[in-house]
Amino acid sequence: MTQYNRKVLVLFAHPSIERSEVNVELFAASQQVPGVTAVELYRDYCTLQIDIDREQQRLLAHDVIVFMFPLYWYSTPPLLKEWQDLVLEYGFAYGPDGVALHGKTFLCALTAGGPQSAYCEQGYNKCSLRELLRPLEQTADLCGMRVLAPFALFGSGTAVEEDRLHCHVADWRRVLEALRDDQLDLHRAMGLSTLNGHLPDLIGATA
Repeated sequence: MTQYNRKVLVLFAHPSIERSEVNVELFAASQQVPGVTAVELYRDYCTLQIDIDREQQRLLAHDVIVFMFPLYWYSTPPLLKEWQDLVLEYGFAYGPDGVALHGKTFLCALTAGGPQSAYCEQGYNKCSLRELLRPLEQTADLCGMRVLAPFALFGSGTAVEEDRLHCHVADWRRVLEALRDDQLDLHRAMGLSTLNGHLPDLIGATA
């Protein structure tokens, strides 16, 4: 069995996967990368009853934690928020004895309906994507994780008709493989606005 440098966990949350053109392709690509564990939360928890012990064991068994989701009203779909509230318990993920996630790597892989130009102080949304993601990033930071810039597809509603999806999915596979093989410059990736557009500079240098 092939041994990889780092174990990657993708937690995918989409409440209407049957209507998805973009996220379904990103999740399928994640499932196809050897050494990556891809979990569809809405399939596993269709009754919304989250198995806390199971999810905590998943976190313990992996080095890189990815939240994959469509941006819903500047936040995550509700099940992913419920997952955070229940799984990231005091004494496990934070607090004096909550060190289970210390040293792990965290990032969001998300889709946003608006164009990239909308995510800035002068744009429609009046702030950057990373500012919108600050609650998630602060949660990961509180848990002792290293927080990378997000991997984002802007204008997701027109990505298929504009023929942008194929390249985006291919780049996502490159990111997962680089994370798995410890070939992504994590320090630099922490300071970017998004990972997109910087992959040639990020991949190939051991973190």
